Amino acid sequence: MRIRRLLLTAGVCYAIATIILAVGLGELALHPLRVPLDARTSAVAMTARFGAALEDASVTASDGARLQAWYARPSKSNGNAVILIHGIGDNRQGMMGFAELFLSQGYTVLVADSRAQGTSGGGFPTYGVEEAKDVRDWFNWLETRQHPNCVFGMGESMGAAIVLQAVKTTPFCAVVAESPFASFRQISYIRVGQIFRSGEWLGQYALRPSVELAFLYARLTRGVNLTVASPELAVTGSKVPILLIHGLADENIPPHQSEMIRDHNPTDITLWEVHDAGHCGAVSVGAEEFDSRVLGWFSSHGRNLHENLS
Repeated sequence: MRIRRLLLTAGVCYAIATIILAVGLGELALHPLRVPLDARTSAVAMTARFGAALEDASVTASDGARLQAWYARPSKSNGNAVILIHGIGDNRQGMMGFAELFLSQGYTVLVADSRAQGTSGGGFPTYGVEEAKDVRDWFNWLETRQHPNCVFGMGESMGAAIVLQAVKTTPFCAVVAESPFASFRQISYIRVGQIFRSGEWLGQYALRPSVELAFLYARLTRGVNLTVASPELAVTGSKVPILLIHGLADENIPPHQSEMIRDHNPTDITLWEVHDAGHCGAVSVGAEEFDSRVLGWFSSHGRNLHENLS
């Protein structure tokens, strides 16, 4: 009887702890840090060096969220444009270094705040579920505003995962994605292990009920199914050329996540794994090679926009 009572008590405690942890994980995912914009002056000065005026841009998403971005077209335009998407807990300012690179080569740049980040509206991030649609809205905005020859996409971390999920419906000429996760479910298991400073096994096995309940919690309280946020499934069958970049020293999102994405479409995906590079750190290890590979990828895929959805 005593053993049964102890087992019952342990089971009840585990169930309560599982539910509490699930709510905590759900709220953590739905309320990331929102970083305010505070570097517009430097952004204006940078774009001015290329004869470009930094303009504010906005679109209204399908769910009514008002999304914000910066737009700049250099005086010596090559007729192409790049949409830049930042990672979680950041804003458009985090992508301005890449904007400078592209402006110097004649690309128009649109640097967006993801929903619920920076100054964009939206109550919470969805890790690509809604953001992939937002990217298509920005694509349409560029086509209406500029009529570019080609629109390319580039994202870092969560932004990389968003851009990859957008290729199903957005006819990019090509995209670059650095340090993406393969699926939100997989990265959630990894995140739990990181929170408790253990291996991936903790979220994958011991605390898996909490992770799965966190998904259910998000669905019941926010109406969003985060389990469908999956770059690896989105790229399957896509004809958009994709350059994946991942540091082999990335301890935030392990490099095997990009390998999993590549394996879903090896024909149209090239994976560049960078030794000694951490999370989104390839440019820090070798800026010249990074710039050469990214610019070369876009210049070699300057095809007709609408061919990529056929």
